[in-house]
Amino acid sequence: MHVFSDPANRAVYLSSFLLILKLTGAAGVIALVFGVVLAAMRVSPVPVLRGFGTAWVNVFRNTPLTLIIFFCYFGLFVNLGVTYSDDDIDLNNFWLGVTGLAAYTAAFVCETVRSGINTVPAGQADAARALGMTFGQTLRLVVLPQATRSVVAPFGSILIALAKNATIVGTIGVLESASVMRQLINDNGDAVIPIFLVFAGTFVALLVPTGYLFGWLAKRLAVRR
Repeated sequence: MHVFSDPANRAVYLSSFLLILKLTGAAGVIALVFGVVLAAMRVSPVPVLRGFGTAWVNVFRNTPLTLIIFFCYFGLFVNLGVTYSDDDIDLNNFWLGVTGLAAYTAAFVCETVRSGINTVPAGQADAARALGMTFGQTLRLVVLPQATRSVVAPFGSILIALAKNATIVGTIGVLESASVMRQLINDNGDAVIPIFLVFAGTFVALLVPTGYLFGWLAKRLAVRR
């Protein structure tokens, strides 16, 4: 464990996992909001909205995340000139990574929310419309609150997958945990196993409690039928 006795190595190790948490948090919030919007589109009575939602889900669920991250960098940034910061390349790459992660994860959030919507009895939506509610009001006030309670556990799985997927952002120059681990292994070839165990153990320590937390919330919020 001599690698982590070096203050510089400890600092870069901690900063890499802090960056993973930032990537996960930022992409998770955006993916949640956009995923719910996509789910609303997929159950919308408007054919154009249904078509857009379906196309987004089919494209992003079946495209490797690595390609999406590369497109965000080489397509959006290099070719189209989309920038989030003109002065800080690291900040720009961070948000390009968040964009790719959020776009990819939103497709899975959408399908999870849609599956939750399907668990709500159709009679409740019919009753809401009979009371004069619009589609948007019915979805927001009647359907989504019940659907959300049934998909808490799947949301936990999506969040855990997102945290692990965040390591792919290292391919565009963001110094997240996988990139830092490679650097430490290159500099300390005699300590490959200890370095791997520390990084893997940190992910386990972060994500296993997260899984239990969402499992507990799912049982606590489960709809009694």
